[in-house]
Amino acid sequence: QLVESGGGLVQPGGSLRLSCVVSGFSLDYYAIAWFRQAPGKEREFVATVSGDGGTVHYADSVKGRFTISRDAGKNTVSLDMNSLKSEDTAVYYCASRTSWISSVHLGTYDYWGQGTQVTVSS
Repeated sequence: QLVESGGGLVQPGGSLRLSCVVSGFSLDYYAIAWFRQAPGKEREFVATVSGDGGTVHYADSVKGRFTISRDAGKNTVSLDMNSLKSEDTAVYYCASRTSWISSVHLGTYDYWGQGTQVTVSS
């Protein structure tokens, strides 16, 4: 099970931290990713971290502004979002895949959280 939290309303240029708490399996064996879906658009890749925490990937649109991290002891993966823009407005989902190797492809992820809304607006 994956449960996201931390979404909300923030002004442009602001920051938010999303958290994904994982239960039922260990982060050490599963890659975790964040995806997002804006109204009327397809779900898109945001960031991913490998099961050993050694490899991370980011979408070009968030590189340099977002940071993904994991705390294996707390079974939590976080997404720190800075310099937020209106185009970052979306429902953010965390997802896991049954491999420790990370992937940017939506179809390779097996389990999904319910999502958390992020709205960037003045």
